[in-house]
Amino acid sequence: MSATGPSISEQLARIRRGASEIIVEAELRAKLERSFKAHAPLKVKLGLDPTAPDLHLGHTVVLQKLRDFQELGHQVIIIIGDFTGMIGDPTGRSETRRPLTWDEIRDNAETYKAQLGKVLDMGRTQVQFNSEWLGPLSFEQIIRETARLTVARMLQREDFAARYASGRAISLHEFLYPIAQGYDSVALGADVELGGTDQTFKDSTESKRCRRASATPSASPSRRPTCTASSCR
Repeated sequence: MSATGPSISEQLARIRRGASEIIVEAELRAKLERSFKAHAPLKVKLGLDPTAPDLHLGHTVVLQKLRDFQELGHQVIIIIGDFTGMIGDPTGRSETRRPLTWDEIRDNAETYKAQLGKVLDMGRTQVQFNSEWLGPLSFEQIIRETARLTVARMLQREDFAARYASGRAISLHEFLYPIAQGYDSVALGADVELGGTDQTFKDSTESKRCRRASATPSASPSRRPTCTASSCR
């Protein structure tokens, strides 16, 4: 980050544009101030599960917001959820997703990387697969992670609550999805999380996980990108 770059107010104005929400804006401002004074870019993360062969139009909105952060001088990190893709994002689902095979996930991921370059400067974009840190976790570590959330908290999700109320099945592995994605932010030391308005539960789960892992809370933007201020550093 350059001391001659955009001011904090100018950065916030650009980040707010087109975002439906910033959770929590005071935390995001504090992080921008720290970044500006230290001449160090924030780590801004977006997670994408390769559950389909192509990115869709909805992704473009949040990718444009990611491009805003990139043009403001921050470090953009794309997480390809090859490991979480085996679970499948339960958001908005009335039934359990079919788990994808490794071959399907890897094929989709390669397509994603090619399409991301249509919006982002890939020369300044870090791309990582979350199997790098989720794959090596021991069963003991997974138990310790699951102990951080309660079933009651999980059932606050509208989709889970609706399925539970109607007697439709909720597979246990679906509860692991927001936990795994929260671990992504911790593993990367992410400062800012981008996501859609349909991902608010996941983003708040990640933010709380970050607070337990660090004295500094993390900032996360959400779709229309809800700029959610959350940090794991």
